Amino acid sequence: MNLESKWLEDFSALAATRSFSQAAERRFVTQPAFSRRIRSLEAALGLTLVNRSRTPIELTEAGQLFLVTARTVVDQLGEVLRHLHHLEGGQGEVMQVAAAHSLALGFFPGWIAQLRNDGLPIATRLVATNVGEAVHALREGGCDLMLAFYDPDSAMQMDAEIFPSLHLGDTEMLPVCAANADGTAMFDVEGEASVPLLAYSAGAFLGRSVSHLLRQRSLRYTTVYETAMADSLKSMALEGLGIAWVPRLSVKAELARGELVICGGPQWFVPLEIRVYRCALVRKANVRLLWRKLTGTAAQS
Repeated sequence: MNLESKWLEDFSALAATRSFSQAAERRFVTQPAFSRRIRSLEAALGLTLVNRSRTPIELTEAGQLFLVTARTVVDQLGEVLRHLHHLEGGQGEVMQVAAAHSLALGFFPGWIAQLRNDGLPIATRLVATNVGEAVHALREGGCDLMLAFYDPDSAMQMDAEIFPSLHLGDTEMLPVCAANADGTAMFDVEGEASVPLLAYSAGAFLGRSVSHLLRQRSLRYTTVYETAMADSLKSMALEGLGIAWVPRLSVKAELARGELVICGGPQWFVPLEIRVYRCALVRKANVRLLWRKLTGTAAQS
């Protein structure tokens, strides 16, 4: 097999832009020349990587899997060259982590601090995003690791052999609302009256979990606000606009200060499992080192 490194960079650019013309501009070649290079890559692999009948173009299943390898090879070549030319200044590889917004704020800093205390001084770059975009980034090599709450119903719709995961911890969603002047809850899920609900947008995993609980317990409510972000719901709850189910790790400080209060018993809590995901096709040394460390920790617990 005779592959040129520039073809891998071409393919990565095409995957990023979903356009032959834009990718050609990014790679500083004419579109016909760029198209020929992509076809040369496909011929060398004996695979069809791009579905050209769609606009914008889409990668085939083989293309999506190969993209992870292409980006890894390009990244590793870059790392080696920078090291040989002494351009890294001893900083080493940077591990890119995609995380759900609530985990990026409430879990990631403490997790990284603990890893460093345990003797694993990894350099990281965090991208806070929604779960769908994080999954997309992991699938296509846009990140090295993904932090997310485990969804047993969809299992992230990923092959566990290609995208293995490890348990990192547990938390729960709590029904919270603003406090009255005397410190009591402004609203009560146990009451008979309908309560104002600060809800997750349709389709969000946290929203599905809350909706399932509300159906089980027959809560009477009126939705007054919707968003996909737990921290936005927390902000609205702080303004006294209703009840929100928010991960405990996102509201520790507000609960401690008495700005928010839990307005329902344990039967209204929703358990959550925190997991880290990686792509088994990625061969970065720092990712493998971290995974061995996490696997060993999980085995001891």
